[in-house]
Amino acid sequence: MSTDSATALPSGRASVRSGLTGALGRMSEAIPPASGAVVMGTGIVSIALFLDKYETLSRILLAIAAAAWIVLGLLLAGTVLLDRERVHSEARSPAALTGVAGTAVLGTRLTLLGWDWAGIPLLVIAAAFWLLLLTPVLRHWVTPTVGVSLVLTVSTESLAVLGAVIAASDHVPWLLDAALAPFLLGLVFYVFVIARFDLRQLVTGAGDHWVTGGALAISTLAAGRLTLGAAKGLGGLGSIHGLLEGTSLALWVLAIAWLPALLAAEILRPRLRYDVRRWSTVFPFGMYAACSFAVGKAAQASGITHFAQIWVWFAVAVWVIVFAAMLGRGLQLTNGGRDTRTGCVVPRSRRG
Repeated sequence: MSTDSATALPSGRASVRSGLTGALGRMSEAIPPASGAVVMGTGIVSIALFLDKYETLSRILLAIAAAAWIVLGLLLAGTVLLDRERVHSEARSPAALTGVAGTAVLGTRLTLLGWDWAGIPLLVIAAAFWLLLLTPVLRHWVTPTVGVSLVLTVSTESLAVLGAVIAASDHVPWLLDAALAPFLLGLVFYVFVIARFDLRQLVTGAGDHWVTGGALAISTLAAGRLTLGAAKGLGGLGSIHGLLEGTSLALWVLAIAWLPALLAAEILRPRLRYDVRRWSTVFPFGMYAACSFAVGKAAQASGITHFAQIWVWFAVAVWVIVFAAMLGRGLQLTNGGRDTRTGCVVPRSRRG
């Protein structure tokens, strides 16, 4: 082999790698770290529909959530292989934890479907990524906090929800007891974040400000699931069943207390442009319905259940609007459009 041929091979490989890295970079610009909220939002609306016994529609959204999770997983794998510096940079943002929450929400829906064989490994994956991301996120913490900062609570509570659902489905008492730890830690994280929250975000936020209520709603769902497990006599939580039930009701009231302010902010300052952070609006809408179904059942409160049955359709409507806007933005980008004010192409300094 000639010298020129020998040097051409490494050069060719470098060119291919450079091309792949560039293509991956463009995809990452179009799909920022907070895109895990797409799986979160779609998955929780699917769960709410399942709890309201609309199985067919629920499974359609489940399929969309699963497809989105697979695409985002492949994109992450490619980024790890070709651009580790980008991975390290993005792992510092609380937005990266949307992947943890999305994985756990998907695992919860699959477990409710009866697919425990899928829910268990997804719990392991979610817990592993949570442990991996927690240190860099906290080490690079920024104050005052914004809506996406509360994904710290959401991701932690999502582990408690999935653990409690698997424990009830597979009759694993120790897992229900273990789920109490992330539930309590998630509440601590909520207090930590909300004490430093910039309330102006209710007016200036791009959609993730809804997580102020959504984080409490998933805490409520976790409390409700723990209560239902304790009522079945699983683990050692039976002795505090009454405390868990009271806690779930109190958290539900606190979560609902955010609704007037959040709805008023939307009316006073409509934000009509698509932004990926709008999926963090879809998630609380779905979570309000899901947690109300759980608490209504756990506390035998028919009024809360009736609220859930009505609110679930608001969640579906918001999901349809945001999903359609996302598709429209994708078509615009495909045709060469570019708008750095939206969540599809976000400068790194503004990513949330």
